[in-house]
Amino acid sequence: MSTTTEKVPVPVAGEPDVIPLRTAIKAPIMLGIVTLAVALLVALKARSGDTGFRLAVDTDFFNLPEITVPSTATVTTVVVLLAALTAASALLVSRGRRTPLWLIALFAVLAMIGFLAWAAAGQSVPVIGLLGGSIALAVPLVFGALGGVLGERAGVVNIAIEGQLLFGAFAAAMFGTLVGSPWGGLVAAMLAGMLVALVLAFFAINYFVDQVIVGVVLNVLVVGITSFLFSQVMADNPDKLNAPDHFSRIAIPVLGQIPVIGPVLFRQTILVYLMYVAVGVTAWALYRTKWGLRVRAVGEHPKAADTVGIKVNRTRYTTLLIAGLIAGAGGATYTLVAVPQFGQEMTDGAGYIALAAVIFGRWDPIRATLAALLFGFATNLSGVLSVLGSPVPSQFMLMLPYVVTIVAVAGLVGASRAPAADGVPYRKG
Repeated sequence: MSTTTEKVPVPVAGEPDVIPLRTAIKAPIMLGIVTLAVALLVALKARSGDTGFRLAVDTDFFNLPEITVPSTATVTTVVVLLAALTAASALLVSRGRRTPLWLIALFAVLAMIGFLAWAAAGQSVPVIGLLGGSIALAVPLVFGALGGVLGERAGVVNIAIEGQLLFGAFAAAMFGTLVGSPWGGLVAAMLAGMLVALVLAFFAINYFVDQVIVGVVLNVLVVGITSFLFSQVMADNPDKLNAPDHFSRIAIPVLGQIPVIGPVLFRQTILVYLMYVAVGVTAWALYRTKWGLRVRAVGEHPKAADTVGIKVNRTRYTTLLIAGLIAGAGGATYTLVAVPQFGQEMTDGAGYIALAAVIFGRWDPIRATLAALLFGFATNLSGVLSVLGSPVPSQFMLMLPYVVTIVAVAGLVGASRAPAADGVPYRKG
C-alpha cells in the first residue's frame, strides 16, 4: 500500500516567471535619466579644482593615501561609463533579458563617484564617515524592513512599521530613563513594537478589517498617544522620564582596525551588531527552518497550508508579534543612540521608507537590508554635502532620501510579486 505526502507549494515572492517588456524597459530608461542628470552637472555648472576622497582614520593598521581626482575630468569620464552601462542595459532588454543587479550596482557606484567629484570640488570627502554614518542611520530602517518582510511573508500587510518605530523610540526613552539602563530601554522598545503589532493582528486577523486601513490608523494613533504623553508627562519631568543613558560605540579588536572596512562596520554601537545578527537569523529562519516554511506557506497559499495541519492564523499572529519586536528594536535607535531624548514624531516617516525597502527588496530579508542601507546612505549624504558646502540647494538635500526611494521603487524594482495571500484575511472553511 503506497502513501503520499501532501506538500505545500511555496512560490518565490518577488520573482515573476515572465518579465513584460514594458516593465523591463523601466531600468534602461531610469539609467538614462540619471546619466543625463550627471551630464547636466558639467554642462550647466562645471566646477574647477580637485576632489579628495579620504579613506583612512588614525586607528587603522596602516593608512591608505587620500585619492585626489580632477573634478571636471572625473565627471566627464563617469558620464561616458554611465552611458555605456545604459546602452548595455537597453541591449539586454531588447533581447528579452533582465538588467542584472551587478550592472545597476556598478552604475550607482559610478554615478555617486561622479556626483561627489562635482559636489565636493576643491575639498575632501570623508568616505569613512559617509559610509559609517550611513550604516548608523540605516539601523531603524533595517529593523523596520525586517519586520515588514516577516509580516508580509505571513500574509499581513504591515503598514504600522512607522507606529512601531515611534512607539519603540518613546518606550526606550521613558523606561531607559526609569531603570537607568539602555538595555532596559531596548527591551521596552521591543515590547512596545510588539504591542502595536498585537493590535494590528487582532483587528486584521480576528475581525478581517482591511490591513492597510488598520496600519494607517495605528500610525496616527501612536503619533497622538506619544505626542500627548510627551507634552503632558515627559515635558514636565525631562530628567526623570526623558534622559536615557546611551549605547556607546564598541570597537571590535583587530576587525575594527582593518582599513575602510573596520571603521565602517566594526566601530559601531551594539544595536548595529544586533542588526547584523537579526538580518542573518531572519534570513536563515525564513528559508532554512520548518517555521520559515510554514510562514511562507500561509503567506502564499493559506488554504493549502491549512489542509496539511498548519494553523494559519496562529502562524500569522506569532510572526507578526516577532516582526513587532524587531521593528521596536529599530525604534530604540532614535533615543538610545541618535539623540539624547525623545521628540514628537521623531521617526519622520522612516517606517514608510522601511516599507519601500521591503518592496524594493522584493520581500527578501537580505535585499530589503541592502535597500535600507541605500536609503540610509542617501540620508547621510545630504548631511555630509551640507557640511562640505555643496552647491546643491539645501531643499534638494532634504528631498534626497525620498527621491532615492521613488527612483529605486518606481524605476528599478521591475516586475515584482508580493506573497500571493498578502493582505488577504483567511476565513477557515
